[in-house]
Amino acid sequence: MDEFIVRALIAGSLVAAVAGLLGVFVVWRRMAFFGDTLSHSALLGVALGMLLNIGFMVGVVVSTLLVGLILYSFQKQKRVSNDALLGILAHSGLSMGLIALSFVETQINIEEWLFGDVLSVTWQDVLTIAAVMALVVSIMWWLWSPLLALTVHDELAKVEGVNTNSVNLCFVLVVALLVATAMQVVGALLITALLIIPATAARNFAKTPEQMALIAAVIGVLSVVCGVGASNWYDVPAGPSIVMASTVFFFSSHLGRRLL
Repeated sequence: MDEFIVRALIAGSLVAAVAGLLGVFVVWRRMAFFGDTLSHSALLGVALGMLLNIGFMVGVVVSTLLVGLILYSFQKQKRVSNDALLGILAHSGLSMGLIALSFVETQINIEEWLFGDVLSVTWQDVLTIAAVMALVVSIMWWLWSPLLALTVHDELAKVEGVNTNSVNLCFVLVVALLVATAMQVVGALLITALLIIPATAARNFAKTPEQMALIAAVIGVLSVVCGVGASNWYDVPAGPSIVMASTVFFFSSHLGRRLL
């Protein structure tokens, strides 16, 4: 097996497994559009990171956190609905990102940022991805119980002493870290699919939150294996192939549930 395929499989599997873990809460809390908004605004972070020379990952985390804070502040008012606000932030963030990229002097391949290029990752990229994913898993290990309580019943979690503002902010942070890291694997436009499709497929078989997270992670990893394999054998884009593989698993899970 070629070395670049090995790197792609390792990097993609790490991202997919953690995306499955976070995707459980994204699905439970009905935050699919929120994940989509963060991923769209990530392109603005890439441009800011390059313009300010602070690195694209720092720029993506800052931009996605800013979007999360804006959304959180607007949720307290009722004049603008959440779905409308998410649409505004998603499309304006993507548009500002494309405009900002036009000021970057370095030649930028926008398609790589939008759709990813997992086959081009280096061993240094793999190590960086592994480190960030380990950090995300560590935060989620600490955050699991309060976030689960908050997801099940918001008011009851407050009564039990859960600091809802801190928990929500931490969750936005870990999603931002995932988005920043996953852009190189599946791109800004496809990361939301990796968050919600495996988790939704896992929902058909899981009986506990922990089971759902584990099954979602496994489906995500299998999607990467199938997607990278299809890209290598048929010379098709890897990122979209990974998403299509997860989509096949999703429909198969529904069919399997009906048969069982």
